[in-house]
Amino acid sequence: MDVTVFCGIDWAEDHHDVAMVDETGTLLAKRRIGDDADGYRLLLGLLAEYGDTSEAPIPVAIETSRGLLVAVLRTGKRPIYAINPLAAARYRDRHGVSRKKSDPGDALVLANILRTDMHAHRPLPADSDQARAIAVLARAQQDAVWNRQQLVNQVRSLLREYYPAALDAFLGKQHGLARAEARTVLATAPTPARAARLSLPQLRAALRRAGRQRGIDTEAERLRDILRSDRARQPSAVEDAMGHQLSALIRQLDAACLAADELAEAVETHFRQHPDAEILLSFPGLGVQLGSRVLAEIGDDRARFADARALKAYSGSAPVTRASGKKRYVGRRHIKNNRLIDAGFLWALSAMRVSPGANAHYKRRRERGDWHAGAQRHLFNRMIRQLYHCLQAGRLFDEQHAFTSGHSAALAAAA
Repeated sequence: MDVTVFCGIDWAEDHHDVAMVDETGTLLAKRRIGDDADGYRLLLGLLAEYGDTSEAPIPVAIETSRGLLVAVLRTGKRPIYAINPLAAARYRDRHGVSRKKSDPGDALVLANILRTDMHAHRPLPADSDQARAIAVLARAQQDAVWNRQQLVNQVRSLLREYYPAALDAFLGKQHGLARAEARTVLATAPTPARAARLSLPQLRAALRRAGRQRGIDTEAERLRDILRSDRARQPSAVEDAMGHQLSALIRQLDAACLAADELAEAVETHFRQHPDAEILLSFPGLGVQLGSRVLAEIGDDRARFADARALKAYSGSAPVTRASGKKRYVGRRHIKNNRLIDAGFLWALSAMRVSPGANAHYKRRRERGDWHAGAQRHLFNRMIRQLYHCLQAGRLFDEQHAFTSGHSAALAAAA
């Protein structure tokens, strides 16, 4: 059925402006609603008044894809179009050159964008509630990991200024300063002077509080020798001040580590319950956390991407071509899903370690002249294409089928 009414919403924190136009651009209605339950009911009533039904829903354009307003609008089969604010600003210039701006005017511009160019924009994907919940948790866990790393960098930078023994004691270990043992010892002795006075029983107690169960005596002796070694020192007053700064950072780091761990547990619980989890985990290099990040960004709406090329362009793995006259340039994409491409590089790196086919593909790209990042991106480009087809067909990853051309020798050697 042809769409005859279009809705645009200019959203704000405490109110939203709504405009409705018909296929000729005639303004049918405009309202300002509050950002509360009464305002949402008024909006749904306004849509229903102009013919919004489950059989013939009115499309809605808005400059965000999140929030309670969008959640209310997504009830039923109503298509929601999240318009980039920059694109909306360009459309505004089509209707006037005075550069005037108002919230009701922006709502009208958004409605007219759908009226004239709805075919050029994509509605929000019809992902399941389960997939959207995984997206919330996976992104939050990724943010927590990034926040944890930022704090680790701050701690490392501070230790370089006055406490180099701590760096020698913990940086060589897996997870370094983010380890519970490192955080516990540094909280117990935030200055070199206090660290030098730590006895073996005190160090053993700190290691036990951190959860260590094996090799406690050996580790305590190693830490004692390092922390008591002769080092250059800051003046006493400056060292104490830096110790207070370190204690504050360690408390923040403790909270960041706890948040990352708790979110990781929540991600695993939700991800394993999703129907696509088995397919994602069948791919080499994809574990629970990385697989959940991939699922969070591509969703589970099978109609979201027209083909594998569309998914590769969305992920940023496929190159982009710019051609004008005799000039032609092929390079990497700058407009992409940054979270997905970040997960993709980690995926490719992990896949090379466990998949003979993926490793051979990477080496072949390097032999052709690709830099490391380029070969890694090319491998991700191939893996994301395979993932698209496996999800569409409901099939698990098959190493022999995925890497047949040019990889038989590598697979035979690995077998």
